[in-house]
Amino acid sequence: MASFGMQSPRRKKVVYSDRYIPSRSGVDLQAAFSLSQTDDLSACPSNNNEAMDLDQRKEQEANRTFSTVLKNELFGDNINLAGTSNKPTDQITPPRSSSDNGSTSASERTPRQATNFFSYQSPNRSRPTSTSIENDIYSLSPVRVDSQRLLLSPTKKPRSIAKVPYRVLDAPELVDDFYLNLLDWGSQDVLGVGLGSSVYLWNASSGSVDKLCDLGDSDKITSLSWIGTGTHLAVGTNTGLVQIWDAQTSKCTRTMTGHTQRASSLAWNEHILTSGSKDKTILHRDVRQPEHYMKKLTHHKQEVCGLKWNVEENKLASGGNDNKLYVWDGLNDTPLHRFEHNAAIKAISWSPHQRGILASGGGTTDRRIKIWNTLNGNKLSDIDTGSQVCNLCWSINSVELVSTHGYSRNQVMIWKYPQMSQVASLTGHTYRVLYLSLSPDGQTIVTGSGDETLRFWNVFDKNKNESGPQSVLLDAFTQLR
Repeated sequence: MASFGMQSPRRKKVVYSDRYIPSRSGVDLQAAFSLSQTDDLSACPSNNNEAMDLDQRKEQEANRTFSTVLKNELFGDNINLAGTSNKPTDQITPPRSSSDNGSTSASERTPRQATNFFSYQSPNRSRPTSTSIENDIYSLSPVRVDSQRLLLSPTKKPRSIAKVPYRVLDAPELVDDFYLNLLDWGSQDVLGVGLGSSVYLWNASSGSVDKLCDLGDSDKITSLSWIGTGTHLAVGTNTGLVQIWDAQTSKCTRTMTGHTQRASSLAWNEHILTSGSKDKTILHRDVRQPEHYMKKLTHHKQEVCGLKWNVEENKLASGGNDNKLYVWDGLNDTPLHRFEHNAAIKAISWSPHQRGILASGGGTTDRRIKIWNTLNGNKLSDIDTGSQVCNLCWSINSVELVSTHGYSRNQVMIWKYPQMSQVASLTGHTYRVLYLSLSPDGQTIVTGSGDETLRFWNVFDKNKNESGPQSVLLDAFTQLR
């Protein structure tokens, strides 16, 4: 009989399973993951670290280094040897359990949560293919196959630049004057040099030297500039005259006036010849017209020592001893931009690779190279070279820039653009390197100095695009009067 005072116990049904699923309720997963990293030395108490001998510390340091590299290979987090990522990645905190209730304070979180390598991250590379996975599985190397391929791949050798010139020519009476421009290499591979009152032509193909003209004791050569076709040479003189000489016949085809002092800079834009003078003016001359000049610009307050036309964009840059750099749109009277240095601006060069990019250099008290975007007027780069900047010239074969310098290093420097990192520094001149010109093929530069020498340097590689477009300039001399 059943008793009214007590009930018979009911058996519980037990279900057996081959899987063990632990209960994670009330557990902070983030803290648990952080505490699981016991291979780091920082997890050891400070007193234990002090008690360890040197051998043990070296062993643990080696283990930590290996562990860090292994994590890098397994998880691709780019972790360096210090255990931190090379670049920050967006980390998503794992969701808390329902028992946390959002009540975990900042003081309760371990400091290693910021660099916890278990934290979820966005994938930074594509998923490996089955072939790469199979290679990684059977590889005996501790690094991945792609890492092995990267480590074993041949490194690109840096370009070799000769530190000495391959040719040195004597240039007696080459004037040591910062404001003059006495060197220009024409498109016909003929180099023009102004020495005293004479102009000499050196043919790079044959090596012959011919005298183009001699002004006598009454005048001196102050500037030179070849027309784009390389057939005629414009010559500026100390008395302010501008002459045009036919290089084939060695005859002066025209003499133009307009300046009251020396014509220290010249620049061609097809049939337009622009001259800058110590009288602070810039004159535009149309060699097809009988007038000696068609327009005069008077914005500079001191000698105009730098002139460069950008023929493709029809822009003119002018630099002067008043520390001003003006950019002009064609033959307009009003400049587009006015830039400044802290010294005279003779070094000017337009980039042949990017539209509207202009480089300028300052004199002794400035010593800086500045890169300008003339499309919007912004300054892109500003670097201190450590010495007076005398000339600038862009390479036509690579995105590099050559600068020549005076006080106090007298060196030739090559820069990588846009990083403006120094590629090479060439020395040899004992005076200021005041003159610079680039060969038509873009491989060689020639420098002139007050030490009365011309030095030829192989600094650039051959143009890979030999069949590239060539500029076509008008030969305006058929219309000279």
